[in-house]
Amino acid sequence: MAMEATEIEKLIKEGIPDAVVQIEDLRGDGDHYAALVTSATFKGKTRVQQHQMVYAALQGRMGGELHALALTTAVPDNA
Repeated sequence: MAMEATEIEKLIKEGIPDAVVQIEDLRGDGDHYAALVTSATFKGKTRVQQHQMVYAALQGRMGGELHALALTTAVPDNA
């Protein structure tokens, strides 16, 4: 079962309200995505903690509806 990029973005923004999210479907199959998530809430957190926040926002869909997500997180320059 594939997942739409818009649904991934919606879930991340619900879980991290200030997030700027860019999603790319890597294979065009709805199963393999790359995401760049930028949020001031990541400031002071390790990369692992930042990724955990994104995975938590996805509400357990990783490995199920969402097969693969190449995740990059960042803190905005003005944060």
